[in-house]
Amino acid sequence: MTTIVGISGSVRKGSYNGALLRAASTLTPNGCVLELASIENIPLYNGDLEAAEGIPESVSTLKNQIAAADGLLIATPEYNNSVPGVLKNAIDWLSRPPADIPRVFHNRAVAITGATPGGAGTRMAQTAWLPVFRALGMHAWFGAQLYVGGARKVFDESGNLIDEDIKQRLRSYIAGFVEFVTAARLSS
Repeated sequence: MTTIVGISGSVRKGSYNGALLRAASTLTPNGCVLELASIENIPLYNGDLEAAEGIPESVSTLKNQIAAADGLLIATPEYNNSVPGVLKNAIDWLSRPPADIPRVFHNRAVAITGATPGGAGTRMAQTAWLPVFRALGMHAWFGAQLYVGGARKVFDESGNLIDEDIKQRLRSYIAGFVEFVTAARLSS
């Protein structure tokens, strides 16, 4: 069984990126499970907090979930042509202490997608994540891109994916990433 952890870069209840991950979890191929994780309870990174109290439980839980998975799928919003602060903050916490980076991130297969109400999708944010993945030693999948623009028309008010073209593209995207994850797992 291939396990992928999915993280939305938004903590908003009506997040299009959360909806995109929920839809992806229903479209995974046989032999794969997409576990949805949350960054909602991760505090702002503060070195004083880390020194005084250690790694917060919400961070440790997510680190262990990622470390146990075969791959990581991130659905990122795009804010001001770049990454969302809340997700960058979570990744910063997940990389603490630095000695844990290899266990959590090194050679971890990662894919990135995103949804936005704007027309261009999340191209700039997805590109902005690449240096972070490289710094953490992650193995990014470039087999396909999925930029979901016009999200208000792609999802209904309940967050259900209603655009059949996007649904088929998402199904294909997930299948391609699962193949990548499986090949990476078999070669290691």
